[in-house]
Amino acid sequence: MAFAFAPPAHAQPAEQPTVTIKKAPPAKPPEPPATPGNADNADVASVVVSAERPTNRIDRQVYDVKSDVGASNGSAADALNSVPSVAVDPDGSVTLRGSSNVQILIDGKPSAMLQGDNRGASLNAIPADDIESVEVINNPGAQFGNEAGGGPIINLVMRRTRRPGGFGFLNANGGTAGRYNSSLSGTYNSGVFGIQGGLNVRHDGRASTGETVRDRIDPVTGAMVHSSQIASSSGLNDNVGANATVNYNAGAKDTLAASFSYQGRDNAQHSRDRYLRYAGGASAPVDSDYARTTQRSGDARNYGWGARWEHKGSIDGESMKVDLRVTSADNTFNSAYQNLYAVAPPGALDQRSFQDNTTANRIVDFTGDYELPIDRAMLKLGYKVADNRSDVDTLYTSVDPVSQLPYVNTQRSNRFHLDEKNLAVYGSYQVRLNEKWGVLGGMRIEHTDLDVEQLTSQVSASNSYTSYIPSAYATYKWSDDTNLRFSYAHRLRRPNASELNPFVIYRDELNVSAGNPHLSPTKTDSFEIGYETRVAGLETNLRAYHRRDRDSILIRRYFISDTVLLTTPANGGRNHASGLEFTVHGKLMPGLTMNASGNLGHTEQLQEDLYGFVSTRTTSSLSGRLRFNYQATADDQLQAAVQTQGRSLFGQGVRQPNTTANFSMRHAITPKLAMVLNVTDLFDSNRIETITDTATLKETSIRRSDGRIVYLGLQYRLGGFTPGPGARQGGGQGQGQGQRGGGPR
Repeated sequence: MAFAFAPPAHAQPAEQPTVTIKKAPPAKPPEPPATPGNADNADVASVVVSAERPTNRIDRQVYDVKSDVGASNGSAADALNSVPSVAVDPDGSVTLRGSSNVQILIDGKPSAMLQGDNRGASLNAIPADDIESVEVINNPGAQFGNEAGGGPIINLVMRRTRRPGGFGFLNANGGTAGRYNSSLSGTYNSGVFGIQGGLNVRHDGRASTGETVRDRIDPVTGAMVHSSQIASSSGLNDNVGANATVNYNAGAKDTLAASFSYQGRDNAQHSRDRYLRYAGGASAPVDSDYARTTQRSGDARNYGWGARWEHKGSIDGESMKVDLRVTSADNTFNSAYQNLYAVAPPGALDQRSFQDNTTANRIVDFTGDYELPIDRAMLKLGYKVADNRSDVDTLYTSVDPVSQLPYVNTQRSNRFHLDEKNLAVYGSYQVRLNEKWGVLGGMRIEHTDLDVEQLTSQVSASNSYTSYIPSAYATYKWSDDTNLRFSYAHRLRRPNASELNPFVIYRDELNVSAGNPHLSPTKTDSFEIGYETRVAGLETNLRAYHRRDRDSILIRRYFISDTVLLTTPANGGRNHASGLEFTVHGKLMPGLTMNASGNLGHTEQLQEDLYGFVSTRTTSSLSGRLRFNYQATADDQLQAAVQTQGRSLFGQGVRQPNTTANFSMRHAITPKLAMVLNVTDLFDSNRIETITDTATLKETSIRRSDGRIVYLGLQYRLGGFTPGPGARQGGGQGQGQGQRGGGPR
């Protein structure tokens, strides 16, 4: 088997920094572009807002989620589900404007815990109360590399503060079916030193049930094989996390910071699947009926540490920042399987087997940024050195059904290694042309070395290429209340380790999966125009967008035998997606505010099937959220939300719409003690239904997870800040604090 990696064309994504249009004296340089998590810059560029109200900057929308009523007992997945055009399903899969090609960063940096299969479980384990804001960057700029997916970015900005004194929160929550979570977080700053951190535990999870009906059609004879699968799984997982950051002001112009984080969880789960196969169509007799039970154990360990130095130059606004981040994710799954036949085909016997799976991912990220005001402009220069390593080791042990002796099943065991190195430099130049127009241009040069080893097959390959990534943004101040924004980005979506590993991975007797070493990166051109104004006292934002994908990485499914279905990624032609996204926020009456958002989108997909037939699939859909916050009394706050996800293309099929409703309530018992009630999926209506209809496969799959979950808890405020000269009243950092992510690369 040969590996072939097609080098990507020169990329042209857009740049990230902000153009802030303000009237200023000619001699004064423009305010530096705000970077994710940099509270000092963010305070200059925008006003901190609450709930879903966005703080728009030239390249992103910023949503303040820390004031969400249910934040004290929710997860990061819950927080993302309150952000316009972002959807997170019960498994933790994330989509933005209907696309799953999304990067998720923490404080502007990639993290191993949010890569590949780790992402869903990690998002369900990170406490929402640890998040300051969520930044949605649909058109990432030259400061962002193409690693970790290369698509649109969701940046989780974690809470930081630098005000004098001490402060903290203690949360304790109990939920239905034995769920619980608790967290303790705090900060203390005095003189030149500052420390903050947190501890959290969570016992949570979602049981699920599913039903799949499948018909395999012979393309030549038209003969049909009908099968069905009924599945159920259960198991609440234990999660524990800790983090700490220490800051030291070495002088008037230098700040040092160090950070550490840890998250651990168990992977315990029990599942049962029943498989039925029919000799012909659905009315034919059953010729195979067996139940498969799975008992899974194992754990996941995620670590991270970082160091940062920030130096302020002799010119007002001049600065140099150097940042090192190292994150790792180690995951083990130990599964015991048993197949018991009620109706056995010829030669089939009851069977036991075991699978031990270990994955490891490590990311080293070393960056530097320099900013220099020049008259009415701002020059930014930076570099990045990164290394991303992934290892997969699967050992499958079968038990002989006659002798009951175990043996290594070499056809289902494999080892795989991927190492991706990136070296990048970038520069950007921002200038205010006049009181109406502001523009920004940038260029990034990125070199990538990729080495892949399929150790089981003793096959290896490597690839090396350089990408040139220009960027452009513009803003126009139409009036005091109205702004126009323009952006363009060209991005690359590189395949990840699991998508490249060609070894066939056994799921069960009817389902297997494999990567594709011949995948090429997906190339995306994205255009966006934004219009921001006030209508009837409500802040209103409209964004029209168009996205074109070439060599899209799609999921293909086809039969490799009468009943075994292979799932594999493939470059699937072209995708076009266009739409109009809107957000409306404001006060309807004293005590009552509204957040409404929606995305009216149209997607067109041109693809070629296994037999060379070219087809075009299209779908149009409306997704949206409506949320009301009501301050009933000085001590009571109510929140109700409804969200709907429209129909979307999914692999070779479609995912059907679904709608859910949530409710939260907060009651202040004392100035420091509050009670919080949170109900997710109030009407127990959440389900995932997918339909696939091709020349050889017709399938309908419906999956339901624990819907209505109720949490009731207490939040207690510890201590308080000591006011001082220049003390900030928001939740962001003060001058000199250097550990809020440092801006993306």
